[in-house]
Parts: sequence; C-alpha cells; structure tokens
Amino acid sequence: MAQNGLASRLYNGEAGLNIVGRRKLWFGVAGVLVLIAILSFSIRGFSLGIEFAGGNSFQVPASVGTLDDAEREVNSALAAENTGIEVVTAQKVGGTGGDSYELRTGQLSAEQATAVKAQIAEDLGIDEGQISNNQVSEAWGSQVTERAVLGLVIFIALVMVYLILRFEWRMAVAAVSSLIMNLLLTAGIYSLVGFEVTPSTIIGFLTILGFALYDVVVVFDKVQENTRGITANNNQTYGEAANLAVNQSLMRSLNTSVVALLPVGGLLFIGAGLLGAGTLKDLGLVLFVGMAVAFLTSILVATPLLALLKNYDPRIQAHNKRVLTRRGAIARGEVTGKGAASPVQADVTEEPLDPDAAALAGAAPKVGARPAGKRPTGARGGRPGGGGNRPGGAKRR
Repeated sequence: MAQNGLASRLYNGEAGLNIVGRRKLWFGVAGVLVLIAILSFSIRGFSLGIEFAGGNSFQVPASVGTLDDAEREVNSALAAENTGIEVVTAQKVGGTGGDSYELRTGQLSAEQATAVKAQIAEDLGIDEGQISNNQVSEAWGSQVTERAVLGLVIFIALVMVYLILRFEWRMAVAAVSSLIMNLLLTAGIYSLVGFEVTPSTIIGFLTILGFALYDVVVVFDKVQENTRGITANNNQTYGEAANLAVNQSLMRSLNTSVVALLPVGGLLFIGAGLLGAGTLKDLGLVLFVGMAVAFLTSILVATPLLALLKNYDPRIQAHNKRVLTRRGAIARGEVTGKGAASPVQADVTEEPLDPDAAALAGAAPKVGARPAGKRPTGARGGRPGGGGNRPGGAKRR
C-alpha cells in the first residue's frame, strides 16, 4: 500500500498532477500576486537601510548591557540633543575587539553626531573613544543600485542567448518571464513585510537568479526530452508531454529546493535568530524567500507558459488537432486504442480546437479500412468464381 502512496508516485513521476492543464489558474494567481507586489511598491515602498537612505551608525561595546539597553540610551541621547531622529535598526555584530552593538539612525549633521556620541558615552558611563560613529551618504547606495541593475540586465541578456542556443526562443521567453516574476514576488514580500533593504539584500537578489535559472533548466531539459519528435506520432499533445515532464522532474526539483533551503534556513533562523548574528539576516532572508518562490515559479509558471507559447506554433497546432481527432475516433470505436495516452497525459486539457475539429473527428476513417461501399461478392473477395484465363479455371463437372 505504501508503494502506491503520493510520495512514491511523485518520486516515480506517476502522480498525474494536472499542472499544465490548469495554467489559467496559475496565471491568475500569479497575476494577482504581481499586482499586489506592484501596489505595495507604489504605496508602501521599501524600508531602505542607511546605505540607500543615508544616515549614521553608532557602535558601542556589548559590555554596556543588552541590545535593548543600548538602543534605549542612544534614543535618549538623540532626544537630549533635539535631533528629532530615533534609532532605525539595532543589531549585534562581532569584531576583532569583541562583540558590539550597531545602532543606525537617520541623517545627522557632523555637529549633531559629535554631540550625540558624547551624550551616549556620558549616559553609558564609558569612554568616548569606545564609541565609533560612521556617516553614510545615500549616494553610495545609489551607486550600488545602478551597478546591480546593470548586472541584472547583462545577466538576463546572457541567459536569453544561452537558452535560445540550448533550447529555443520560446523556452527562453518562458524562463526569463519566470525569473522576472521571481524577482517581483520576492521584492513584493520585502515591501509588504517591511524588511530592510541593504547591500546584502541586493547581493541576495542577484544570487537567487542563478538558483531560479537552474531550476527552470532542469524542468525544460525534461520537457525537451519528452517532446523531441512529438509530431511523428499521434499519441499525445505538446501540453500533455510537457505536463508529464513536470511530473517526472517535480521530485527532483523539490529535493534540490529542500536541500538548498536547509542551510539557508539554518543561516537565517539559527545564525540570525537564535545567535543574534544580525549581519547574516539580510542575506539569509532574501535567499530563503527567493529560493522558495523560484521553485514555485519554475513549476507553476515557466512550463505552463511554455506550453501556451508552443500552442501558437502552427506545426504544434496541427499536431494537437490530429491527436484529438484520433482520440475522438478511438472513443467512437473507429480506431483501435493502441498507444493511447497515459493517465498523466490524458488529464491535461488543451486549448479548444476550431469548429471543424469535431467534424474532422467524426469523419476520420479507420486506419487500414477499405473505401466505403458494398463489397463485390465472390469466392475470393470479389474475384469471379471462374478462373478466367487461369489454367484450371473452368468449373469441374
């Protein structure tokens, strides 16, 4: 019984999940999520770190107490100097001189930063030299963003060229669309939840593109294998062959994603969460979210979009019509059901055919059948009983 369970059928590619056939559902859900992400970009925006928004950071020794104690004292010093600014983020960081707390604030003038630093040292009862103060201009973040966008454009261009040479242009379009959707959805989660965007976040965004591309190529390689020479037979449509490929590669993609998410999850939840390594949070967060989204988009978006694009190919349209015409003839008993599609394939719903499809299905002749009409009678299938000119053709008395 266990051998027929869902896990076993998934592993063997026999689960029969109708993924390509339900592409309208996946496209609808993806469209809604992308719309929500775009609205979040427009309304909420992003929570930018001081590298992008500009600001100051103060580092104090961890020996002064807890992180909450340090944040409270810094806020008190900012209020005492009438800056009107509060601590934006606070995290524990390690260094050669021991652990310390890094507290980031909004933009301060040089005079305000000096006064706040002196007030913090007085409130904490430590020497002013133990506190470091750094000012970051938003121009640095702008340069990082420009370089990241340039790198993204170059990456997508190279991916398009590679996929066109390795597969075809339709697969390239489907794969790049999946990558862009992956970026939009991951960025949308950042905007909605209010995660801080730092240079580590930008690096993480560029990193998940490579993982997402790998996941798509794994699925498309199986699709290409299943659809190679598909027009030479009338057993399955392109969408059915693509759906079978998704079922066959689903477990592999799932295993790859789980194995990749485990160390990233450890980096995020254990390193940043339990151990308080705040510098790991930004990178671990974007990798975890992006890899999870990449698995879903490669299965639910990339392959169904590929099947949709291929159905506009006249050669594939004609092939799909022949397959459905033959299947209709089999259902009426006009053609033997030899080589019928498997359950994984037969569940896939293709796009409706043109109005002549039904008529073609009804008029399809049985393979090997003689033309319609009354067959001549005779001893040898229509030949006259007498032998004619053949020796011994005369009737014996």
